[in-house]
Parts: sequence; C-alpha cells; structure tokens
Amino acid sequence: MWITVFGLGSMRPASGTWGSLPPVIVAAALIALGQNESHNPLLYRSVLAAIFLVFCIACIAQGQRAEAYFGRKDPSNAVADETAGQCLSLVFLPAAATNTWPHAAFTLLLAFVSFRIMDIIKPWPARGLQRIPGGWGILIDDLFAGLYAAGVVQVFSRVMWP
Repeated sequence: MWITVFGLGSMRPASGTWGSLPPVIVAAALIALGQNESHNPLLYRSVLAAIFLVFCIACIAQGQRAEAYFGRKDPSNAVADETAGQCLSLVFLPAAATNTWPHAAFTLLLAFVSFRIMDIIKPWPARGLQRIPGGWGILIDDLFAGLYAAGVVQVFSRVMWP
C-alpha cells in the first residue's frame, strides 16, 4: 500500500519518523545536485510538490481501508501522512539556507526535527482535526504539523542567514 510508504510504516521503532525521512533525503539529494532554491527552485519545489500530492492522495484514497485493515484510527503503519507533511517544511526553504552544505544540513535537520516535534505534540488545531473520519483524519493533523515546522524553519533560517 502506498499509505505505508513502501513498507516504512512497518519499521520500528517510531514508524512516523521513518515515514518522515523520504522527503528529507530527496531534498538533500536535490540540494547536492545543485537543484536548490538558489539554482533551480522550480525543479526543487516541483519534486517536493509531487511527493506531497502523491502521498496526500494515498492517505485520502486508502485511509479508511487502512484503518479497517489495521483495526484502529490513524494506524501507526500508515505513514504517508508523515511523508506529505514533511514536504511542507521543506518546499519553500530560503535560498541562504541551502547555499552551503553546513547551512543545508542544519536546515534539513531542523525541518526534520521540527516536523517530528510538531507531529508528536499536535498543537491546536491539529489534535482535534485528527478525529475527522478516514484518510482526511489521518492526513490533516500532519499537514498542520508541516505548516508549523515550516514556520520554525523560515524564522530560524532568516535569522541565522539573512
């Protein structure tokens, strides 16, 4: 199932952490290849947007079936929501945050850690939105976590590397 992100949802411990890694790895690869906010923002953003859309659709299309199969609301094996949410923290990085490898590595780590923290603590309104039935309920709290993490990354990056 796409909703398990090719089996990452079965990895333990912390399946959500495993599900958050693919966008970070893709972003790092794009940056390493020079396809970043400074040199080719359209390609960088398009690839992350495509990953975002694919895994949002996976959540919406397969969420209800995953809940029935795994026997619980927002099952830990369903990590497509983490993959989609993590994309939001990475898609619009400031150019200065990816100009050098130390900046890029720190920014990617900050995006990853910020997203995981926001996904775990689920600040308002994320926790309440998780009650929405089916795939939307699986997905929407992680989209909010991604937006919150994006805010952290934007503020920190612009302060550190104006």
